[in-house]
Amino acid sequence: MSFIYLTKPLISIKWKTLLGVFLLLLLVACSSEDKSEKIPAIVDRTKIAKLKATDITTLISDSGITRYRISTPSWNIYDQTSKPYWEFPKGIHLERFDQTLKVDANIHSKYAKFYQTEKIWELRGNVKVTNLNGERFETEQLFWNQQTQKFYTDSLTKITQASKILTVIGFESDQTMSKYSYKNLQGILQVKEEK
Repeated sequence: MSFIYLTKPLISIKWKTLLGVFLLLLLVACSSEDKSEKIPAIVDRTKIAKLKATDITTLISDSGITRYRISTPSWNIYDQTSKPYWEFPKGIHLERFDQTLKVDANIHSKYAKFYQTEKIWELRGNVKVTNLNGERFETEQLFWNQQTQKFYTDSLTKITQASKILTVIGFESDQTMSKYSYKNLQGILQVKEEK
């Protein structure tokens, strides 16, 4: 039988370790202060978009045939306002395709907003529309009411037809932009065909 002899008592080693741990905890507890910052709650939810998306392109088909392509660099949805809306702050571009997938009509603007409840689109900033007849409409502001299926504006508009260019203030059209009436004709410029 063999014996182990300790030169230091076992109790003093435990006591010193326990005292060291206690002093270390005391030092850490005394040196730490509550440095956490309180972040204020979001007060005005109406100014914060529920959804923000970038570089969006979507295709819309009907009976398996691609009919439209919509693209935008930025799309924000605000659903907590009194009038919920979608915003396209960097513009929107829509193309309509014929049966052979050639673009036969398009709409472009530098800014767009869609009011969800009213189903009204507001297009602003260098708005350009080309209809199925190849006529081109250029204005600074254009509205499209999906419920009445009408386009309209009170802004100065240039309408480029095959043989002439009309300058009008205000017009209203069906949603294909092929049947339209204008309010105030400002001028007509005849276009000569080059041979």
